[in-house]
Amino acid sequence: MPKSSSDRILETPSAYARRHYYYVQEIGTLQSLEPHISSRQGLHSFLFFVVLSGSGRTRIGSQSRSIGAGDCVWIDCSGEYAHESSAADPWSLFWIHYDGPEAAASYASFLSQGYSPVFHPRSLTAFTEPLGTLFRLHRSKGSMMELLSNKYITDIVTACFAESAALSGPGASSQEKLREVHEYLETHYMEHIDLGMLSERFFLSRYHLSREFSRRYGTPITGELNAIRISHAKSMLRFSTAQVAEIAQATGFQDAGYFIKVFRAQEGMTPLEYRKRW
Repeated sequence: MPKSSSDRILETPSAYARRHYYYVQEIGTLQSLEPHISSRQGLHSFLFFVVLSGSGRTRIGSQSRSIGAGDCVWIDCSGEYAHESSAADPWSLFWIHYDGPEAAASYASFLSQGYSPVFHPRSLTAFTEPLGTLFRLHRSKGSMMELLSNKYITDIVTACFAESAALSGPGASSQEKLREVHEYLETHYMEHIDLGMLSERFFLSRYHLSREFSRRYGTPITGELNAIRISHAKSMLRFSTAQVAEIAQATGFQDAGYFIKVFRAQEGMTPLEYRKRW
């Protein structure tokens, strides 16, 4: 007698998809009929699944924990992992194995921000809807299947970050403070701004502000401030005749030399080269 009932689709992606897209390797649903352990390692794949009902356990490396209905699990399958449905409450899963040229980097970024590969989102809809669409796409084999698959896998990855940030980030009041800090950067970018000044203005410790800003926006405060300044500088380069030194001063940089250095690091060209090309 089978230990589970599953409906799965296996795919062999094109060479183009392998080079440029997130792509589906396998996708399907599973209803466990009795407990059994699925244990693997060394796969060039990432597994994401949602527990629709029931309960069980998952192990990622040496870390093991119970999971149940409403939980999401995201695994780098190059390492050792296992999962097992419970005997008393067999689970139902919706899952996808996928890969892509940016898959490892996005997963590493997720972990580096302190997020857990096992989490309980506020709602499963952000995950079940793209999974359902992906399943139908790969059942019908439409002409845009691989391009659309890239979009919907991206939606799942994005939802993992968004839901985890909402669950493990600072409280609502701190979130509002961070939003206010970001708005301050957007409107006062031309002024001198440093961490100490922001800490005093918004009544947050330097450590907390630095850590939580990076966690929420994915970049340090100085990096975000420079990005805002460069965006305004690009607008001036394209739509004004102002000299580089004038633009540097107008966008809050210390001097023209530092402005050129930061601009080249972000855009891969000097301000004047940008003006000529755009």
